[in-house]
Amino acid sequence: MTLCTLLFFSLSLPAWGAPTQTERTPLTIELLQERLHTPVIREGNVVVDLQQTLIDLRPENASFRDMFYQILRKELQKAGSKPLGLDLSHSLIQGDFSGSDLGLRTPLYAQAIAPIFTSTEQEQLERLRGVCLESLALTLPSSKDCKSLLATELPSSSEISVFRGSLTLVETRFNGTVQFVNTFFLQSVDAQGAIFNQQANWTETRFSRTASFASAAFKKESQFQGSIFFDKANFKQTQFQQNTNFQDSNFGDTANFNQANFKQLAKFSRVQWQGNADFSNVRFSEQAQFTKAIFKQFLFFVEATFEQAVSFRESQFNQLVNLQGASIVNQADFSDAGFAKAACLNISGLIFNSNQAKILGNPGQIGKMLVVPSLLGNQSVLRNLGQNFRQLQQIGDANQLEYTKQRLRLKDLSRRLVGTNINSASQERLMNLGFSAIQAEAIAHRRLQQPFHNKSELLALADIDYDTYTRVSSELIVGESLSPFGWLLEAWSWLMLSLLLLLSGYGTNFCLVLGIGLIAIAYFGLLFWLIDRFRRLLPVPIIPTSYETAWMLTSFSLLLLFGILAIFRTAEQSWLTLGCLFIIIFPLPTVWLFQLYQQGRYHNLMDVSYFTEDGTLRQLRLLIGRLPVIPRYELFRERYLPLLCDRRWNWLNYYDFSLNNFLRLGFNDIRLRDEHLPGIIATLAWYQWILGILYITLLLWTLSRTIPGLNLLIYLK
Repeated sequence: MTLCTLLFFSLSLPAWGAPTQTERTPLTIELLQERLHTPVIREGNVVVDLQQTLIDLRPENASFRDMFYQILRKELQKAGSKPLGLDLSHSLIQGDFSGSDLGLRTPLYAQAIAPIFTSTEQEQLERLRGVCLESLALTLPSSKDCKSLLATELPSSSEISVFRGSLTLVETRFNGTVQFVNTFFLQSVDAQGAIFNQQANWTETRFSRTASFASAAFKKESQFQGSIFFDKANFKQTQFQQNTNFQDSNFGDTANFNQANFKQLAKFSRVQWQGNADFSNVRFSEQAQFTKAIFKQFLFFVEATFEQAVSFRESQFNQLVNLQGASIVNQADFSDAGFAKAACLNISGLIFNSNQAKILGNPGQIGKMLVVPSLLGNQSVLRNLGQNFRQLQQIGDANQLEYTKQRLRLKDLSRRLVGTNINSASQERLMNLGFSAIQAEAIAHRRLQQPFHNKSELLALADIDYDTYTRVSSELIVGESLSPFGWLLEAWSWLMLSLLLLLSGYGTNFCLVLGIGLIAIAYFGLLFWLIDRFRRLLPVPIIPTSYETAWMLTSFSLLLLFGILAIFRTAEQSWLTLGCLFIIIFPLPTVWLFQLYQQGRYHNLMDVSYFTEDGTLRQLRLLIGRLPVIPRYELFRERYLPLLCDRRWNWLNYYDFSLNNFLRLGFNDIRLRDEHLPGIIATLAWYQWILGILYITLLLWTLSRTIPGLNLLIYLK
């Protein structure tokens, strides 16, 4: 008996946790008229309450369908200060639903607008005209109402269907197609959780207020082509199970597609995004097209997944594009995209496999747009992207990523040298950094029990607030304390890395290296000319002619100008690069030059040039093993003759010597004589010779990283 009773209750009661079926009331003409006569007020709007109804609009119920549209349209289009809205929440609509037939047909011209519209509504219609005219200035729009503004006569196609009241479709289920083509909603549209089992056509629809399709499900094709969202558009957690078309649309405010799912082709070509566009956590199972789109504000693809190709060809980005944690499985194309000064691509934590996926972009441009905030956690990202560009033979972009990586490494070295280590810093230093006495004591007590492994562990302490952590975290480091010798090694690494970044962009900027060499050669050429041609004033002056002086100073100024222009055009920190070069080539030679003129010159052969040239040959030479001073051997002295100072072109010889000494390349083999030569002059020549060794090494290293053939041999395995 007990067993039978339990079996009876188990059959009569619904299964545990099973959703209960919503009971819907079949809508009849009488019930419709009753609801129309007794509208309700929701959130300040007067609406026709058709919630939880079953509306049968199938062809076999044609008489009801015709009466439904006729009666409802008549009431919704009535004149009055309070427009009547429609609430179909939790309802089931069988058959095709033509929502555009419920609106009032009106031309998009002020002189032809129906008189039932209030002044506010007429302003909204004028606002649509303004958006159309703005889009006409950018590109020829595809929407009929915008195209009609170009016509001289008023075409019938310029009419739009105006829905004056609010439309609420919360969890409404449409079993047939949904048509809202060329409709202008003057109030909000709320379709949260709505289910569209067939095609949903919102082509050229205008949303004057907030439009929400959050958690909606489009099981067939969804069309929003040419639509305009004047206010916020919410598509959060929306499911697009078939092709989606937003081409030529305009989002005037924030567009939220957070956690949406596009299972088929998603078209966003030529879309104008006036506000932020949020595609965080979105999954694109098929292709995503953002071709020729305009993003005026921030674009978020945080932790988004692109399983197939995504295209941003010819798009325009005015602000940051955040790809943090995004996953690119196939291909991302940024070819011919335009980036404003404030725009860049944040690729921190990007999941990217260079063996399967590709990132395309204009050579020499796309690499500069890729940024990461820190090196920690992004080394594999930079390595994979660098490999991607090398496979595409975009060596400049691969080198740009290497430059970005080394700049981040320099920042890490700087923090290790001057930052505060929370595992070893005294409480007094922590307080000077910005912590309170209680917070510093809490940190000291915590590290006695267990050292910190990450800066974020500070937030686990009850006394540390988030504002304090944000303020001081950039100056904190975590790790073992450096010994004095270890600190010196880190300082040496920092110095060498700084020089490589400033003087060559870490081997990625050949023009920068060339500009630096041009300045150095010109400076030492002027210096050697001054030493050789301006020797003394008394008792017998040995000075150059005014003609030679004018040519030398003019040529030096031109060479210096070309070198400075090359630095300012190519270096990211031009003044620091010039300062670094100044410290290398200016102080020591200046001191030696001052000593030379201070002590004077009293030696034999004062009337003969310090510089000699090989008189046996006159040709362009590559003098790899050349030394700046001739050997002390009689036969060599016979070959090397002093420079002819009475020639008008003699000033060119000093540049030739500087070129020989610095780059091992010149037209003549010019060297210093070995007899009666002041030591300071020899010291200057050897100093430039040593700098030349370092410069040639830097130049060859830079060439090996910037010439595609050499790069492929070095990096591809």
